[in-house]
Amino acid sequence: MFQISNKQHWFIFFKVTGITLFCTIAFLLGMFAFIGNRFLVDFSALEQYQPGRPSVVLDMQGNQWCTFQLDRRNPVALATIAPCVIHAFIAAEDWKFFEHSGISFRAIVRSTLVNLYHRKIVQGASTITQQLVKLLFFDSKRTFKRKIKEQLYALLVERQFTKEQILETYLNHVYFGCGIYGVEAAAQRFFNCSICDVTVEQAAVLAATVRSPGNYCPLLFPLSAFDRRNVILHQMAKRSFIDQQSWKTAKLKPLELAPQEQSIYGLHFKETVRKQLEELFTKQQLYSGGLTIKTTVDQEAQKKAEQAFKNHCTKLKTEIGKDIDGALMSIDVKTGAIKALVGGYSFEQSPFNRATQAYRQQGSVFKPILYTTALLEGFSLLDRAIDEPLTVKQDNQVWQPKNYNKQYEGSMTLARALSYSNNIISAKLILALGPQKVVDCAQKFHFKGPLLPYPALSLGCVDSTVYEVAGAFNVFANDGMYVKPYCIEWVKDFSGQKVYRQVVKPEVLLDRLVVHKIAQVLSFGLERKRSHEKEWIDSAAINKTGTTNDSRTCWFAGSTPELTTVVYIGFDDNRPMGQTIFPVYTAYPIWLQYHKGMKTQKKEFNFDPSLTPMLFNIRTGKRAFDDSGEDVFTLLV
Repeated sequence: MFQISNKQHWFIFFKVTGITLFCTIAFLLGMFAFIGNRFLVDFSALEQYQPGRPSVVLDMQGNQWCTFQLDRRNPVALATIAPCVIHAFIAAEDWKFFEHSGISFRAIVRSTLVNLYHRKIVQGASTITQQLVKLLFFDSKRTFKRKIKEQLYALLVERQFTKEQILETYLNHVYFGCGIYGVEAAAQRFFNCSICDVTVEQAAVLAATVRSPGNYCPLLFPLSAFDRRNVILHQMAKRSFIDQQSWKTAKLKPLELAPQEQSIYGLHFKETVRKQLEELFTKQQLYSGGLTIKTTVDQEAQKKAEQAFKNHCTKLKTEIGKDIDGALMSIDVKTGAIKALVGGYSFEQSPFNRATQAYRQQGSVFKPILYTTALLEGFSLLDRAIDEPLTVKQDNQVWQPKNYNKQYEGSMTLARALSYSNNIISAKLILALGPQKVVDCAQKFHFKGPLLPYPALSLGCVDSTVYEVAGAFNVFANDGMYVKPYCIEWVKDFSGQKVYRQVVKPEVLLDRLVVHKIAQVLSFGLERKRSHEKEWIDSAAINKTGTTNDSRTCWFAGSTPELTTVVYIGFDDNRPMGQTIFPVYTAYPIWLQYHKGMKTQKKEFNFDPSLTPMLFNIRTGKRAFDDSGEDVFTLLV
């Protein structure tokens, strides 16, 4: 029986492949000869190219914060590009660029054999001319049909333009990752210098990046970029563009990238602004229309917020778990303008915005709304109830709420129950009111819900975002008025015309007398903490903590007369942090550190003058005549 040996098999394979290549090349040359004089590649759009105008984003003071643009491009003439840059790209991408006619037949043979063996395109044979053609006329999808078109276009481009024109156009259009196009923009971003001033090792970094920006962009992958740079340096030495000593010296130098100021802080905030703008404007308007966007960000507040969050969260990662995370939002009490927003520990690790996208159970942060409902229904903060074991039967189910310390204190006022976040009294209160009345009151606070009319709602069994909680808690600092948190003040087009403006519309939710009574009680918690802190904020404050079952989420919501700030800490998968983990250890230190760095003008809340401040023992509800007792606080009556 006749058999073909492996040697004969490969001989037949190469023979067939050779015939195929010959036919392919003959076809290309025939097509080129036939249509080469029938049309020319239209470069008019390229020759008339004008970079889009970036949109400039301002902070609340009117200082530039960042820009939004897709193409960071700054075209330059070939004569102004340092020779080492040209040498690096030719050595890395196409060392026979000045010799071929647009395609490399040797490279085509090599890549065709590899692709036929794998039965798909796994290796290219692109010259610089072909790469330019792909940049201008094709997408990145790899097909045999597109490859043939690319080769034909490359032959036509070489007939119409000089090598210098092709190389200049290529170097001004090639992509470096991170929205950067062209060697000048890349040199500015990577090294903070012009392309005419780059060194040999910097030129090698540029040439290294374009092969695969998703793997070698030095801003994102410095170690891979370093290794790839040294490969390019070796190729430059191999092609005699640099001598052996220059190669040995250059490959030992570090990358030495320029500081990337725009990536230091506020990335979650910037992304929030960008997404809202994409809903208001087309991408062309936003990224190349030259808009001016005035935002609400206070850059100093943003830096302080991120510093406070990261410092304490770093500690929590070592003590609770390395994947602990959370969010912070700080808004202006009167307008709702977002001054600072932290969407997580690291935008680079997770762009998910926990301040606006993460729904967490509220826990006791919800209780001020419960007690507000009680006052609206005629209860008094001096009314007393018994803290004792409680069993609730409903719909054939049994609910037995417990206090966080598993202890019971007996008789106490509603004021003390709210201040100390007592669960039993809260559960009894919602049963006395009727859950639906609490739902009706809570719906006014703009929670997206669902708000279910069950007794467990008294303990905050409702999922909300930091954004929602900040807007709701702010009502108690803002005289009963709700203002929607926002981050964009106005937008002007390139001509200076205002095309968008945020209109603040305060919504009266509650009687200010009721709100002020609740706010007074909410100040007790921080009054107790004040004596334990070495440093304190320079103004009055109200607050409420919140802890969900097994400490899955810890909240701290607090307001000064000027700012309302909400912080939460927890694992993204909502697993327990531990029975002994409370907001005073997790969320509160972040709030305090942030607010200690903020200078405030208004020091005190202005409570309604018709209310009279009096000393009461909030355990017994009786009048007190001096403030020496542990349970003696001022109530507004």
